[in-house]
Amino acid sequence: MASSPPYPPYPGAAPGSTLRHPHWWQRPAVRYGATVALLALSGLVILALVREQTGTQGFLVGLGLAVLPVPLLLAAFRWLGRVEPGPWRNLLFAFAWGACAAALIAIVANSFATRWIATTTADPAGADTLGATVIAPVVEETAKAAAVLLLFLFRRRDFHGILDGVVAAGFTATGFAFTENILYLGNAFGTDQLTGGSGIASVTAATFFVRIVMSPFAHPLFTVLTGIGFGAAALAADRQRVRRVLLPLAGLLLAMGMHALWNGSATLGQFGFIAVYGAFMVPTFGLLTWLVVWTRQRELRAVRTELPAYAVAGWLRPSEPFALGSMRARRLARKFAREHGGRPAARAVAQYEAYATQLAFLRHRGRAGKAGADFVTRERELLLELWHRRAAARPALEHAARLTAPRVPYGAGWAYGPVPAAWPPQGQPPDTAYGDNPYRR
Repeated sequence: MASSPPYPPYPGAAPGSTLRHPHWWQRPAVRYGATVALLALSGLVILALVREQTGTQGFLVGLGLAVLPVPLLLAAFRWLGRVEPGPWRNLLFAFAWGACAAALIAIVANSFATRWIATTTADPAGADTLGATVIAPVVEETAKAAAVLLLFLFRRRDFHGILDGVVAAGFTATGFAFTENILYLGNAFGTDQLTGGSGIASVTAATFFVRIVMSPFAHPLFTVLTGIGFGAAALAADRQRVRRVLLPLAGLLLAMGMHALWNGSATLGQFGFIAVYGAFMVPTFGLLTWLVVWTRQRELRAVRTELPAYAVAGWLRPSEPFALGSMRARRLARKFAREHGGRPAARAVAQYEAYATQLAFLRHRGRAGKAGADFVTRERELLLELWHRRAAARPALEHAARLTAPRVPYGAGWAYGPVPAAWPPQGQPPDTAYGDNPYRR
């Protein structure tokens, strides 16, 4: 077995920590079982409540229409997280929490609060307005934020920065909007059944246009503000406890405020909705889109900056930091692995890319003085994960680096490694350049 290279120097190295036995509630079986049971029970209850309010036919119509924007939204948030893709189980939990648990909390709490206000004030119309503009934003955004909080607390190793918070919040809000749209569209269809409305002039068509065509990003937009708060908290050092608490709260308050403004636009007159949509929703959507794309590019730069230290120490090939810092090179590497080694090789390359990105972020936090006490242990784990997958990943990444590396004048030097003639070494055929090449036929 090949021995691993020495560890590179790093700032703020901490001594190894002593492992402790987890409490019973920290055991994976207990967590998974409780989570699945909670979400399954919530799903059954919310299914019964929505079907009771809309009827079977209305439920089916609402379901068919509400599902249309879901794949596009999930794909967009998944694309944002491709720099360091989180485990699918985290994303499935976020979506299920939003569609089941958060939706159930919102329906029950909003209905109870609105009825209580109507009974107390003897003003049902005022209670409905107050419920939509004040109670619903507070209840719904808090319920959705709970999913991001749980991932932040219990999946901390997968939660490193702003993009992780954005993706978690986006999946949660998309699930919540999916269930809510079923309810609204199903009720609209029921209204049309009673009034005989049909076609473009129907309530169903109007509801579909407002909720699915014009504002499918509304709920994700609100909750992404909360996700940014949690992501910023993840970037703070462990000793900055006040900041780690205040940033998520600030994001949650902004989400509530945007949600309240959006719901309250219906009370601002005939053109209130259009005014709020054009003056606040669209600019905020554009600003947040720019922010997350800029953050994505910043994370790629961090990968290219931090990984050369491990290339110097021998853990990575000289060309790998450049290839791992380019989404195009990553995609080409996975394609090369799939064509020459099949799906297992492509999966190994994808895992290699993910672990290398985590390693870069870990070292970036260490250089910024924000590394936790488990820095050494976590670094060793990630390096060993890379070492075990080097046979599949190195040829694919070097192939991608050859295709994507920028051309430089002769004698200008190379940023991350030797001249292209070393890929592969001269005098050796490509399929024997590396003794552990899994693609050799």
